[in-house]
Amino acid sequence: MKTPRLLTAVLLTAWPILALAQAPVASVPSVDLARYSGKWFEIASFPMFFQRNCIGDTTAEYAAADKGAISVRNRCRTDSGFDEATGKATVVVGLDPEYRWAVVGNPNRKYLWVLSRAPQLPPAQLEAALASAKAQGFNLAELRYTTQTAVGQATP
Repeated sequence: MKTPRLLTAVLLTAWPILALAQAPVASVPSVDLARYSGKWFEIASFPMFFQRNCIGDTTAEYAAADKGAISVRNRCRTDSGFDEATGKATVVVGLDPEYRWAVVGNPNRKYLWVLSRAPQLPPAQLEAALASAKAQGFNLAELRYTTQTAVGQATP
């Protein structure tokens, strides 16, 4: 009868992990669009397809769009210059009360961006931003840090 006990132990141990992985991604309760709009620097991300040629200096500029939507213009440095893509904003899953950093993701957890109002994010603020992503079930092992030449190196 050791098999049922072992199975029970495994299920009890894995249950919190399974529950977290299945919980839906939730947006922060509210976002002040006037404060959120403007330029953000990418500190780290799970890059999207359009970012495949980016080598650094990635930014996102948010603005109000039609019918209450939020548009975003993403820009990054490539080997041949700069590349841009415009789209609609995804879910804000973490937000500093002072709007110094934001964490943006999508419902399937395939994409994630840690953003900052400055090219570099102080360690304590970075930890808070990463904690908000982790609390939403994002696997931070996939995170890629972004080089911002305004400070000359990637944030760790």
